[in-house]
Amino acid sequence: MDLTAEIAKRRTFGIISHPDAGKTTLTEKLLLFGGAIQKAGAVKSNKIDMHARSDWMDIEKQRGISVATSVMAFEYEGMKINLLDTPGHQDFAEDTYRTLTAVDSVVMVIDCVKGVEIQTEKLMEVCRMRKTPVISFINKLDREGQDPYDLLDEIESKLGINVHPLSWPIGMGKTFQGVYSLYDKSLRLFKADKQQLHEESTRFEDINSPELEKYIGESHAAQLREDVEMLDDLYGPLDVNAYLSGDVAPVFFGSAVNNFGVKELLDAFLQFSPEPIGRMLDETEIKPDYKKFTGFVFKIHANMDPKHRNRIAFLRICSGKFQRGSNYYHTRQDKKFRISQATAFMAQDKETIDEAYPGDIIGLYDTGNFKIGDTLTDGDKGMYRGIPSFSPEIFREVINKDAMKTKQLEKGLNQLMDEGVAQLFNFQLGSRKAVGVVGQLQFEVIQHRLKHEYGATCEFAGMQLYKACWISSDDPKKLDAFINSKQRHIAKDKDGKLVFMAESKSWLQMVQENFPDVNFHFTSEF
Repeated sequence: MDLTAEIAKRRTFGIISHPDAGKTTLTEKLLLFGGAIQKAGAVKSNKIDMHARSDWMDIEKQRGISVATSVMAFEYEGMKINLLDTPGHQDFAEDTYRTLTAVDSVVMVIDCVKGVEIQTEKLMEVCRMRKTPVISFINKLDREGQDPYDLLDEIESKLGINVHPLSWPIGMGKTFQGVYSLYDKSLRLFKADKQQLHEESTRFEDINSPELEKYIGESHAAQLREDVEMLDDLYGPLDVNAYLSGDVAPVFFGSAVNNFGVKELLDAFLQFSPEPIGRMLDETEIKPDYKKFTGFVFKIHANMDPKHRNRIAFLRICSGKFQRGSNYYHTRQDKKFRISQATAFMAQDKETIDEAYPGDIIGLYDTGNFKIGDTLTDGDKGMYRGIPSFSPEIFREVINKDAMKTKQLEKGLNQLMDEGVAQLFNFQLGSRKAVGVVGQLQFEVIQHRLKHEYGATCEFAGMQLYKACWISSDDPKKLDAFINSKQRHIAKDKDGKLVFMAESKSWLQMVQENFPDVNFHFTSEF
């Protein structure tokens, strides 16, 4: 099959949501309908041995949350689907932000009871910034939730995107009968069943047919006809181009835990979601059908298999054809590497692959050569844009609790920082190390992984720090003068970049005024 045909059959998307909206459950049900797995895991219960398929780290199983992005690939209806399940918890937002650079579209899960929540708003900001096409799945219709019209209004007002319902619920909670598909004129009746994959549909070209009453009763039939007439007037047919440009979000309703509405979502997604899209390599847009191979690393994970202490670099293929055993140019290191091993993913399971195409996510075994943001090409020079480190919000000093395990602690911290779990800052004076994170839970994850994966123990002591600012200047002498005057507050990040550690907002403002020739950056990409 030629490159164009391979590109056309691929879809790469991420699933985002606020915690507990049902994102991981939906992920598993998509895998079930795709035939990739035979049995779903139990996301919430710690008493059940079979945990959610995409949550495989020990700490994820204990807490019932996703703290790392999982990559899963499967075939469905002749298409190759690359699905990325992201952390919902806000403390791991940076992992999700980076993952959004590697997808071409997004499915956003919203709890019909709680509506739009704060983490969904933050993630949607990133999608809008990148013009990422979004489909919304309103979940948990088997529970008593908000009025569907109110939910649509809330999505538009809080997320700043126009909506376009493609299905409509009939009742809710105890009265939930099913959904009516507005785009293929069919009725899908609800049946609470967490095990069976059933989603039989009945065609209703004419919704005024008296047959409708036989399925959902007179009152529901009357309400549905009224709703459909109003929705047709309000929205009309879907403008697919408006969806592809990120201006309109199609909306589906369902109950992922009961396998309801999932197949409809998946079928519609394949119908109009985007093929792999082009990306900027420095100042040049690289299209997927560009003959030469290019790709970038958006995630690194150490110890996916703790028995082998391996590191995997997750690479999004942007153009051309990847071939195992080939030599590819590593832009940052300015040299070629032979890629002898590459894997495809099904959560923790991996299989060796010989070739891959634009849109695919592959894993490269790594001995420390790759960092997040690295670009690999078939000879072209340049870096793919858009994977910065953001200034953290919480800082703690690392205190080693076992001097005999100093090397293990150093290795563990460096590898976890390469993964992007958090950011490490080494102060110029003394041997102090500060870890910066987005949320408190990240400290627990770091401690847990250091202990169980590296045999190192540490504590985190509080620090009076407001912001980590990357610094630069067009005048090297002015920069040196600034560093000499603020030595106690100067650190380096894991890449050796200079960082000013500001203790308070007001002090930072004063320093900026006193040193106008020094630039203070709040992301590492400048």
